[in-house]
Amino acid sequence: MSNRGDDLTEEDEEKCGFDLSSETLAPSHESRSSLEKVQPRNPFEVWWNEPENQDATNPMNWPPAKKWTNILTISAISFLVPLVSSMLAPGVDLLMEDFRTSSETFATFVVSIFVLGFALGPMLLAPLSEIYGRVIIYNITNVLFLLFTILCGFSQNQSMLLAFRFLSGFAGVATITVGSGTIADMMPREERGKAISIWSVGTILGPMVGPIIGGYVAEAAGWRWIFWAISIAIAVVTIVAFAVLRETYAVVLLERKAARLRHETGDQRYRSKLASDLTPTQLFKHSIFRPIRMLTRCPIVTIMCTYVAILYGTLYLLFSTYSFVFSEVYGFSASGTGLVFLAGGFGTLVGLFYVGNFSDRTLKKRAAAGKRVTPEDRLPLVITLPGSLTFPIGLFIYGWSAQVQAHWIVPQIGTAITGFGSILIFIGVQTYLVDAFTEYAASVIGANALLRGTAGALIPLGGLGLYDRLGLGWGNSLLGFVALSFAPLPWILGAYGHRLREWKLGQVKL
Repeated sequence: MSNRGDDLTEEDEEKCGFDLSSETLAPSHESRSSLEKVQPRNPFEVWWNEPENQDATNPMNWPPAKKWTNILTISAISFLVPLVSSMLAPGVDLLMEDFRTSSETFATFVVSIFVLGFALGPMLLAPLSEIYGRVIIYNITNVLFLLFTILCGFSQNQSMLLAFRFLSGFAGVATITVGSGTIADMMPREERGKAISIWSVGTILGPMVGPIIGGYVAEAAGWRWIFWAISIAIAVVTIVAFAVLRETYAVVLLERKAARLRHETGDQRYRSKLASDLTPTQLFKHSIFRPIRMLTRCPIVTIMCTYVAILYGTLYLLFSTYSFVFSEVYGFSASGTGLVFLAGGFGTLVGLFYVGNFSDRTLKKRAAAGKRVTPEDRLPLVITLPGSLTFPIGLFIYGWSAQVQAHWIVPQIGTAITGFGSILIFIGVQTYLVDAFTEYAASVIGANALLRGTAGALIPLGGLGLYDRLGLGWGNSLLGFVALSFAPLPWILGAYGHRLREWKLGQVKL
């Protein structure tokens, strides 16, 4: 990772137009990575071969098939990880019976503690990926994710299960944190929206599909086989990942090239243009708090990650209520309760196609018209307006229809509408943050995952108490009003976000 910012004077920073240098958290007007633009200044500074756009070792120039093989592989893992987070939900009753407990807190926490691992994992994994590269992080964490998932099935008490669930989430979050960095390494800005849409959908569909599978497995073979069955799929994808994933991070690739030149020529002056004077230990200490600095000192990251965290926590709160709403109110079986998640999954798929269609199209239209393309073009009203409004509307429909015990299809319609709105906001925000902070895409998505995972783990803990006090109607209405109060944020940032990015107080030294 480069630390060229240490040599920048105030005049240099002004000349950069507050671009995203390796030391300054200040996204470029053009939303372009400094990795793509830096040119060597002497014969011993190692960079891509000229012409740059034809260097086959540059991931930006890889054939589409190679790029999409990498993207689809990390997307498959990104689907399985949140699948594991929620597929235990229909089997919680069997689990509690086995462990002889009736604690409602344990019943909720055994599902949500996995998401707490989501929150803390990025703090370690994002900076490591920006020091050692993406692929080594994927391969190590995939193996650990498989191991801890298997061990969940062998747990003999509550403490063991909670510990292995947490560690499973901690290791599994790697692809969800680092995946955006891999995409930013390979895909030009005008193609990034489609790639991020496909990669992101697993994080939304996984929690919705998980209970469907978990319900049938729990009924047929018991709760332990929920973990052992999914471990087979994890093992297959892990083997595929070892076989097909290739390193994409420019810092690592150029350092390897420099090392090869030093070895071949015996000349130790060859050095990557992006090399750092710091040791890996110093780099790690310097980098590990970057997601926190982004969250606390960069306005657009603070605003958007807070909004996403509230929506994500609300979704997991809904997931935790489906079992008792559809089993107690509507009399569904364990497997039938799992099927109710299909409605949200359907809404998510519709939203995926919607946002994937409009996200890149907006950028291409502006570029074709000769207009300047900025990160804010990822937040057009055609995406943010329906996304931020349909999410709370779905909550109102779900809550009040379940309260009055309307036909079960009505609350299902509500969850489908909420799923549609959530994917529009999640993908819109992720593409916006990646375009705004391309060089540190893994860290900014790590910041997002940190806040989102914390909310997803903690908000559901108060869910049952909320519904006990307010009922399903007013309980979900309260959540809907909270979501509605945040709805204008993406509209405002879409219009004025560039001013926040240029605001001098928002220029954060990394």
